[in-house]
Amino acid sequence: MKVVKSLPSYAHKYNNMFLKNTFVHHVHFWLKNKEDKAKLIEGLKTLEPITHIRDMHIGVPADTNRDVIDRSYDVSLLLLFDDIVAEEAYQFDPTHVIFAEQYAKPLCSKVVVVDSVNI
Repeated sequence: MKVVKSLPSYAHKYNNMFLKNTFVHHVHFWLKNKEDKAKLIEGLKTLEPITHIRDMHIGVPADTNRDVIDRSYDVSLLLLFDDIVAEEAYQFDPTHVIFAEQYAKPLCSKVVVVDSVNI
C-alpha cells in the first residue's frame, strides 16, 4: 500500500509559478517626515478603485536584515497590471494624478519606481 501525504495548501502554486501577462509596477517612497506614514498609506488606499489595477499591495520594510536588502524606504506600493497599456492608463487616471499631487509630492523626499514585464 502506497502512503500519500497531502500537499501543503500552497503546493498548487508550483504548477503555475510564473505570473503570465503581467506588468509589475513597484514604487518605494521615502518620507520627508516619518510621522506622515499613515497619511501616505491613506493616500495609497485611494488608488484601490482604479479599474486598471489587477492586484495591489501596500507594505512597509520587512524585518529582514541581509547585505542585499534595502530597508531605507518608508512605504512601498506593488501594483500588477495585465499589460503596459493598463499601466499607462493608470498613470493618467485622475485618482492617480490626485494621489501624486496631494500625497506623494508633498510628503515624499524621494520616490523610486521599478517596472518589469514577463520574460
